[in-house]
Amino acid sequence: MSTSTTTTNLPHHIKPKEVSAESTASTSKLSQKTILQILNTKCTTSLQHLKQAHGVALRSGHFQDHYVAGAIVKCYASQHFSNFGFALKVFDSVWRPNVFVWNIVIKGCLENNEALSCISYYFKMVAMNARPNKFTYSILFQACTLVQVVEEALQIHAHVVKNQFGEDGHIRSAGIQMYASFGLVEEARRMLDEAAESNDVICSNAMIDGYMKCGDVEAAKELFEKHMPSKNIGSWNAMVSGLARCGMLKEARELFDGMSEKDEISWSAMVDGYIKGGCHKEALEIFNEMQKENLLSPRKFILSSVLAACANVGAVDQGKWVHAYIKRNTIQLDAVLGAALLDMYAKCGRLDMAWEVFENIKQKEISTWNAMIGGLAMHGRADDAIELFSKMQRSKLEPNGVTFLNVLNACAHSGFVDKGLNFFSSMKKFYGIEPEVEHYGCMVDMFGRAGQLEEAEQLINSMPIKPNAAVWGALLGACGIHGNVEMGERVGRILLELEPQNSGRYALLSNIYAKAGRWDDVEKVRMLMKERGVKTSPGISMVDIGGMVHEFKVGEGSHPQMKEVYLMLETIIEKLQMEGYSPNSSQVLFDIAEEEKETALQYHSEKLAIAFGVLNTKPGTTIRVTKNLRTCEDCHSAIKIFSKVYKRDIIVRDRTRYHHFRNGRCSCKDFW
Repeated sequence: MSTSTTTTNLPHHIKPKEVSAESTASTSKLSQKTILQILNTKCTTSLQHLKQAHGVALRSGHFQDHYVAGAIVKCYASQHFSNFGFALKVFDSVWRPNVFVWNIVIKGCLENNEALSCISYYFKMVAMNARPNKFTYSILFQACTLVQVVEEALQIHAHVVKNQFGEDGHIRSAGIQMYASFGLVEEARRMLDEAAESNDVICSNAMIDGYMKCGDVEAAKELFEKHMPSKNIGSWNAMVSGLARCGMLKEARELFDGMSEKDEISWSAMVDGYIKGGCHKEALEIFNEMQKENLLSPRKFILSSVLAACANVGAVDQGKWVHAYIKRNTIQLDAVLGAALLDMYAKCGRLDMAWEVFENIKQKEISTWNAMIGGLAMHGRADDAIELFSKMQRSKLEPNGVTFLNVLNACAHSGFVDKGLNFFSSMKKFYGIEPEVEHYGCMVDMFGRAGQLEEAEQLINSMPIKPNAAVWGALLGACGIHGNVEMGERVGRILLELEPQNSGRYALLSNIYAKAGRWDDVEKVRMLMKERGVKTSPGISMVDIGGMVHEFKVGEGSHPQMKEVYLMLETIIEKLQMEGYSPNSSQVLFDIAEEEKETALQYHSEKLAIAFGVLNTKPGTTIRVTKNLRTCEDCHSAIKIFSKVYKRDIIVRDRTRYHHFRNGRCSCKDFW
């Protein structure tokens, strides 16, 4: 291929400029080794340098060398440049690419989230009689795993056997993971056993992971305990992460504690396992233990997990430590870590810090925008959430289903019914996004909170997909807010059939009956719970003081300062009553004396957490509380008065939203 012919294949914006004869002579003297060195050192992050090197390779004739051409394709395929389409155009100009170049483009497809193209290029490669090597097939098995194409996977596996690569450990490991991802554990095990004489620990680890992902814990245990004479740290990690993933946290922890050596994956497996199991405090304890060991420097993926734990328990001080660690070690805030940090601050009530993080993320992806819009929504800042949505649109970024979920949630919590309807209808009309059950749930919640219960029920009955318990639960919650006993009773029956073990549904229905004074029906609900063995979820509130999360539960006196907390709470209630606070006894779900009802209300967990905060912080300090249930009307009224009397901001995150209490008012405007 002549230099002039090759140059014409290059789009106009990167064609080499006109150069003098002297310049052409000087570039032609560059050796293949020099050009490869330039491509591997100067062109991985600079598109300008890459274009210049590409032009030099074309002028000097080195582009005809497959190693140079492959290196150029590899550079253009880098995710750093976000221009994979052009990399494919450059590949198309390579004359009779060899396996090195084919592997680069196949791997490029995988790294640029085009797994189907990866498989398509492989079949083109076969059609052109280019012979694959062992590096080709592990990439292809990964691609088949991602897009779950069983038929193509079987064909590729047949090629592996035909080309005699079945003994290669990397290929077998990827193949085992692939078959396990299809749920074909027998085929995966056969792939492991067929080369038993060369069985290596990596393939066995892949099989353990496959068993665990398919829920076959016993098979994984048997392989680990009986058929693996040699194990490495990856073997233990596969077991720990698999047990944690299957919810067997006690067994995972026992295995974890028995490890003679731990790496970051080991610690991360336990942190993630605890988070997925809802044990956020335990997740933070594990991370603190890791820090005390002082053996490892936490990396991005474990930091994201820790930030998620901080967000769930309101541990803003520990979240700040992670943020400072990121800055101190100049760790780049990519989309995942940036969204996790932003989400942590938003969920810990520091919307100002969340916004600062958002502004400092240079490459904002859809997940970044979604996290910020969601943060504004949960704080009742609907106007700001909608404005940010518009700003995102102006930046030419397409919203996805999560974006609309956050915007609809913002509308629901602020009573913006008309705006919510417009957003909902625009999903499919303008963006081709089919509303899912979660979007319908938001719409039902929006109608319900606004008192439009009939419209909410009509929407449920007209849904093109079957409504789930969350949708009906939104309507039942609205019935409780607006005191619609008839509809609440009807919806409650549906929910108790859909989720017979969900104590929250019984509590909501009981609350509706109790408000209406229907104590016989309250008792019937309690008896039904007893018959079905349903246990109520106790109210738990957590408060972060000085980097330590303290937990309070109604009726539990395990906290070392519990006596002082009770005394402080009595003092607080007395002061609030002097300012007009009167306990709302309709919140008590038992037919007992009025005085007993007032006592029951006094010791709700969020009141205990606030009393602890008063005891352990300076006057005027903001107290941040995280609660696992919806804040009751009595606590809401009491905290409003408290914020005025004690001149403190109180931020409460309950199960439904944020409440920022200041000077006798709440950010939710009593709409929650």
